[in-house]
Amino acid sequence: MRNVTISDATLRQAAQEGMDAFVAAFVTAIKEAIGGELTQETLSELNSDQITLLAWDVLHQEVMDGGFVQLIYNGYGPFIFKNPFAKAVKLWGMRDLSRLVYDAHTLYNKYREKLERDCSDEEFMALFEQCPEFDDMDDLFVEQEEAWTADIAQYIDKNIAKFATIV
Repeated sequence: MRNVTISDATLRQAAQEGMDAFVAAFVTAIKEAIGGELTQETLSELNSDQITLLAWDVLHQEVMDGGFVQLIYNGYGPFIFKNPFAKAVKLWGMRDLSRLVYDAHTLYNKYREKLERDCSDEEFMALFEQCPEFDDMDDLFVEQEEAWTADIAQYIDKNIAKFATIV
């Protein structure tokens, strides 16, 4: 296992800045511990909570920027949908997020081939119109993002040792 550390000063500063900064501080610490590269090898050196947090970070960034269509197009479908991410966040007490990911997984299976193909910018933009079922899921994610980030920050705070060692 990789030793993930976070300085007490960094943690205190992040906590003062709010839940987004608090969660980001742990994401940054985990990424630094694995050299910034998320590979099969580096994943095997992290625990399930650390991997789940990195998956949340990917999901959050991609869906907030361009929705589930973008997440899948950018190659993150297998990381989110073929790993136990939905089950893990359910175990964290986040049933609504888990349900959304399971529902998106169904659409991922339906549209995977279309969404994972290389295409031009114009063809990529057309994917949003070709896969409108993701729209409500994107909207729900955006509506719930703040609450889910707060839930994740609270889970981390109650389980800091699962994510990093404070130095």
